[in-house]
Amino acid sequence: MLPYFDIFGMKLSSYAVFVLIGVLTSGFVVCRTAKKRGHDDNDYIVFMLISAIGVFIGGHILYGVTQMTAFWEVVTHWGKYIKSIGDFIAIFSYIFGGSVFYGGLLGGIAAGLIYGKIKRLDLLEYSDILAPAVPLFHCFGRIGCFFGGCCYGIECHGCGITIHGNTVNPSVNDVERFPVQLLEAALNLGLFFLLYYLLNKGKLKGGLFALYLGLYSVIRFLDEFLRGDAYRGFFLGLSTSQVISIILFLFSAFYFIFIYRRKRIPENKKPG
Repeated sequence: MLPYFDIFGMKLSSYAVFVLIGVLTSGFVVCRTAKKRGHDDNDYIVFMLISAIGVFIGGHILYGVTQMTAFWEVVTHWGKYIKSIGDFIAIFSYIFGGSVFYGGLLGGIAAGLIYGKIKRLDLLEYSDILAPAVPLFHCFGRIGCFFGGCCYGIECHGCGITIHGNTVNPSVNDVERFPVQLLEAALNLGLFFLLYYLLNKGKLKGGLFALYLGLYSVIRFLDEFLRGDAYRGFFLGLSTSQVISIILFLFSAFYFIFIYRRKRIPENKKPG
């Protein structure tokens, strides 16, 4: 693993570097597409910045949900753990310090919807243009996870990569593990090309983001079985992300069966 890059004498987190590349690349794609479709790209930049606030908050909240055991322990034994402001900050950082992609996705959607409703934006058009950018950003994020040594895969022999230098969880070092981060990165990249193609061809207008949610939910549900980090929370034998994947897949199916189909019927009717 390569958790840090040495750039001009500065130590930079490899995860942060790839996330930044993902932000810039996906932002460029959105702005370029918006311009080609006759929109002001500045409006999309503002929309993405507002959504990014939701991504930040939502990702940390869902991570905290996966740490409910620790949270409940602190709540029930408050006096044992909290003796100063420093203790409170340290425990808060431990419980909510990480981030979960699904939390960020849902938080970003919520922030975008609220802002869009306030500004009376054409949210279907916005969602179509933004849909390919999400898996593109996620692709670079997962590459960052691979170099950073997080979100690692299950132990395997003969088809894995041995982790070295994981300072967050040293117990996973020197073990051959399936590179699930790279698998998900590749699948997200494929999802980006599919959605970008459909967008440019004018297919599934108003339904591209729902399609993204449905397809990614399948990807995430399946690759969770290849994940080796067991601290993300489980419910009825399924991880938190698998439960959310089921909900999002059902939402996507409902959208296409009922809402999208109903919206498309009047457009397809011929006069007379």
